[in-house]
Amino acid sequence: MKFRRYLRDSGRVLAFVFVASVIWLLFDMAALRLSINDVNSQLLKEQVIRERELARLQSRGTQVVAHGGFRNAGRRVDPGVTRAWVRARNKVEQVYRHKGEDRKTESQRDNSMSVGSKREDKGGPQVDDINAKQDAPGKKTPVDLDLNVTLTVKTQVSSGVPKNSPTTKKTLQTAHEVRGHPEEDSRKKVKGGLIKDKEEVNPVKAAHSEPSKKDVKEEERKKPKENQVRTNADRNLTIATEPLKPAVRRQAAGNSSPGVHKVLSLDITHSPRDPNAIGQFGQAAFVASSENAEVKKKWDEGHFNVYLSDKIPVDRAIPDTRPETCSGNLVHDDLPSTSVIFCFVDEVWSTLLRSVHSVLNRSPPHLLKEIILVDDFSTKDYLKEPLDKYMSQFPKVRIIRLKKRQGLIRARLAGAAVAKGEVLTFLDSHIECNVGWLEPLLERVYLDRKKVPCPVIEVISDKDMSYMMVDNFQRGVFKWPLVFSWGPVPLEELKKSNLKVTDPIRCPVMAGGLFSIDKNYFYELGAYDPGLDVWGGENMEISFKIWMCGGEIEIIPCSRVGHIFRGRNPYKFPKDRQKTVERNLARVAEVWLDEYKDLFYGHGYHHLLDKKVIDIGNLTEQIELRKRLKCKSFKWYLDNVFPDMVAPLVKAEGLVFNRGLRKCLALEKGSLAFDTCDLSKQSQHFNYTWLRTIQQQGLCVALQHSGSSFGLLPCDNTKPELHWSHKSPSSSLEEHLIAESVSRWSCLEGEPQGESLRLSPCESRNAFQKWQFTNYYAQS
Repeated sequence: MKFRRYLRDSGRVLAFVFVASVIWLLFDMAALRLSINDVNSQLLKEQVIRERELARLQSRGTQVVAHGGFRNAGRRVDPGVTRAWVRARNKVEQVYRHKGEDRKTESQRDNSMSVGSKREDKGGPQVDDINAKQDAPGKKTPVDLDLNVTLTVKTQVSSGVPKNSPTTKKTLQTAHEVRGHPEEDSRKKVKGGLIKDKEEVNPVKAAHSEPSKKDVKEEERKKPKENQVRTNADRNLTIATEPLKPAVRRQAAGNSSPGVHKVLSLDITHSPRDPNAIGQFGQAAFVASSENAEVKKKWDEGHFNVYLSDKIPVDRAIPDTRPETCSGNLVHDDLPSTSVIFCFVDEVWSTLLRSVHSVLNRSPPHLLKEIILVDDFSTKDYLKEPLDKYMSQFPKVRIIRLKKRQGLIRARLAGAAVAKGEVLTFLDSHIECNVGWLEPLLERVYLDRKKVPCPVIEVISDKDMSYMMVDNFQRGVFKWPLVFSWGPVPLEELKKSNLKVTDPIRCPVMAGGLFSIDKNYFYELGAYDPGLDVWGGENMEISFKIWMCGGEIEIIPCSRVGHIFRGRNPYKFPKDRQKTVERNLARVAEVWLDEYKDLFYGHGYHHLLDKKVIDIGNLTEQIELRKRLKCKSFKWYLDNVFPDMVAPLVKAEGLVFNRGLRKCLALEKGSLAFDTCDLSKQSQHFNYTWLRTIQQQGLCVALQHSGSSFGLLPCDNTKPELHWSHKSPSSSLEEHLIAESVSRWSCLEGEPQGESLRLSPCESRNAFQKWQFTNYYAQS
């Protein structure tokens, strides 16, 4: 009876809801179990297919390239899914590295280099590799190859190679895919490199001798031969160590013109990479909680996770983050050579080495003339003899040591002065270049020597050292007062230009740390302004100079370089940091901004107008350079290069209306008065400038006789009696005109009786102290 009582009315409804919920939960659990089983079955199926494929590749003597599957930075890899892949790859590596070694002498092993390569094309299957050559001759048969597949070469130099002796031969392991077209190939030569040269130089001045003429390019002799490869698992291809030209593969009819080839995606290492190494493939790395104290202790050495960086291999693999079609892009065979210039002071050992290795590993040898390390008077012991000793194993690396601290700008000038390459490539000393990074930059210079290409700068986390992608269609811009920032390409420009993800992007301002430029053109532009100190503003100066003097700056989406963005500079400035940057920016503003320099000073740099506060140096040479180069105006730059930049020449303009008198300020017979407001009268039109002056026809409203009267004086931005604060958002006197030359808060007031002007203590509710301009373009 009691139980039935509970099932009456609302109790019956509650019971029904409870039973229905239980049934629904049971169905939901069953569906979830089926879904999990389906997922597990699919994963198991994929794993079985992958293992079969790897077994097939192993039986044919192939080597799986480790990072080929990484297309997105920061992508996490499921260990369960990839465990079989890693095991199979390690086995293949052992077969590749040890098969046939018992038939080699020890000296032969020391002078051999194992080089891996891979072909890849969007939508095409991975192709087979050819193993290291063995002594026993094998039967050779012609193989049909698809000539449209992109060639991606990956080389690995065995650890047994002597560091200071030239290597006589390299074994090229080339991947081929049988598709039904006969291939003709020729032997390629590998260049040994430059002799290392360590120099000491004095600070470089602005004057530079006439740049040397470009090296004469040698034409490649092509002797097509029918490609012969072995039918067994030990097929091979050997190349001698002589000058290497681009690995050009003949394209199918109609796909390319003579003298071009697909971008080479090289990745060279001195020894096989450990796939289980910390931070490998650009993955996030972590340390145990017990090591946090060490992390904090070493953080200040570089203002990033130095402790973790030191644990990561200096030649680690990183994900190929280029857009899919970049690997198939064509570049010319006779691209100019480049000198890569790193400037550093007290840089962290591991990041400096990782920067250098990434250039050596992923740059075509015939295009990399040299790497110049400019030491800006570092104090760390490890950057002296230990660095010399380490870099001595790389013939193309030169170290230039400055005798005193010069700063980034003059250090770059020092590196450029001794560079032998046709193109200068400036890089920061805490970066990692991605595969295929160099040729797209040099291609733009090849097409037009006045183009200055920059790579897409991706992010290496300062905390976990992971390699992360950035959004597409980003460009460098600036905000007032000349502060660099990143911004998206405007939607209107995307539609107008029909930009694809791989197209070069017009860049109003470069970030400054990473770019390539024709060496002769660099000096034709006057290089960097030698009057700039240490660091700051040099990217603005060279960007305005390039654009306004006939050049172009571009961001190249198919060139990618990772960069560690640090919270602040770990090194000290010879002088005060803020004053150094302010002085540099003031030089840039005075030389290049024309009348728009008022926007720079009006955004918090009024004090720089006082020459007693700061001396920006002599500008005569830079102004004459601009005239000699016949550079365009800054207005042209805003209209044609950066049209979406908001840059009004005044903060407000029009009639100056007094709320109490209901009349407007007017200029009558050289003095100020009030009159009935009339937009057609020019005598009533005033400008409120960025330098906080009330101006009309070159005359400014000024206090006279200690504030007892007012008049008009020739505008002089250094005179405090001409400055009036107006529309300050943080003030309750937003509509007032506050005299800046008076110690107490005094405001401009319209006198009710005589309709004249006077200076009175500010009152927030006094309508006679409230003024309104017709048009406002900025509120602060």
